[in-house]
Amino acid sequence: MIKQKKIVLAYSGGLDTSIILKWLQENYDAEVIAYTADVGQEMDRKKIIKNAKKLGVKKIIIHDLKNIFVKDYVYPMIRGHALYEGVYLLGTSIARPLIAKDQIRVAKKFNAYAVSHGSTGKGNDQVRFELGYHYFGPKIKIIAPWRIWKLKSRTDLINYAKKHGISIPKDKKGAPPFSVDDNLFHTSTEGKVLENPKNSAPEFIFQRTTSPEKAPNKPSFITINYKNGDPVGLNGKKLSPAKVLDKLNQLAGRNGIGRVDLVENRFIGIKSRGVYETPGGTLLLVAHRAIESVTLDKDTMHKKDEVMPRYAELVYNGYWYSKERFKLQKIVDLNRNKVNGSVKLKLYKGNITIQSRQTTSNAYSMKKVSFEENKTFNKSNVERFINFHKRKLR
Repeated sequence: MIKQKKIVLAYSGGLDTSIILKWLQENYDAEVIAYTADVGQEMDRKKIIKNAKKLGVKKIIIHDLKNIFVKDYVYPMIRGHALYEGVYLLGTSIARPLIAKDQIRVAKKFNAYAVSHGSTGKGNDQVRFELGYHYFGPKIKIIAPWRIWKLKSRTDLINYAKKHGISIPKDKKGAPPFSVDDNLFHTSTEGKVLENPKNSAPEFIFQRTTSPEKAPNKPSFITINYKNGDPVGLNGKKLSPAKVLDKLNQLAGRNGIGRVDLVENRFIGIKSRGVYETPGGTLLLVAHRAIESVTLDKDTMHKKDEVMPRYAELVYNGYWYSKERFKLQKIVDLNRNKVNGSVKLKLYKGNITIQSRQTTSNAYSMKKVSFEENKTFNKSNVERFINFHKRKLR
């Protein structure tokens, strides 16, 4: 008996991937395995399983990757202070490499000959997924329905769903919905009114942040504890990476922190306007720079700032597993074992204020910076220092 071929589909349980699931069954003589990575997105496990079973799927796999996501992907990126084009904290970009890696692992486990995803033909995610697929499974076939099927519009999708008995949410029957991606690190919203950059983002699209105007009238305070460059707890209490980010998301979101409205340059060459909410991630970035300011030397910090734009671009473009990103990560993590201590933040109506930095590191010397007279700093050397640099002007 010849075994049926298998395809592993990255499946969300929603309309688009349900249509893709049925389309794969119709167009390929293969069993489709529904794979869902839980990276902290809003998801309904029962709905995912129910919808997949309704479409005849026998294997439905849901993996909880939240801690791995934060520890091995978000934290290294935060250590690099990565901001794409100066503002984007790369929330969507950083999740795709992990999902691709685990999807390929599942494909190998079940001897699947192909993997598939639901990314559209105009977006960055198709690149990010497929570079990850290639890195971990170069011999596994990639099926990208949006680039090859004949369904060209929202109307085509709706009609296909009706034909095959796929349930259609009410908000999907009319105008195209907002394109939303979310995980434990962020939420992004694109499309509809946001496509015209002259339009202001309506308040109702924000999902995890209160508007600064409606945030509490009293400030909140949080202390982030660090060991070897990564957060290990809050307010002195040890917490898992996922729990740290979850609690920071809630606190920052309530205080109107983490909103960004940007027009970005996509890897494939077009511009896109989107609204991003990264409340906890914004706190992590500010706090990490603060703890490094009292634990790392100038040369290490400046070298990190020098490589950051390229590092961020590699993450955005899907090159998380590239030799270049690995090389830059080594620069980013140089002396990270010295980054220990805590940072206390004040949160108030969209603003973050650093209240204190505490560490046992001796990188910061109170004796040397004191305005009081002391013998630890030889001011007579300063004139020679200035004269040396005067010669560089000629």
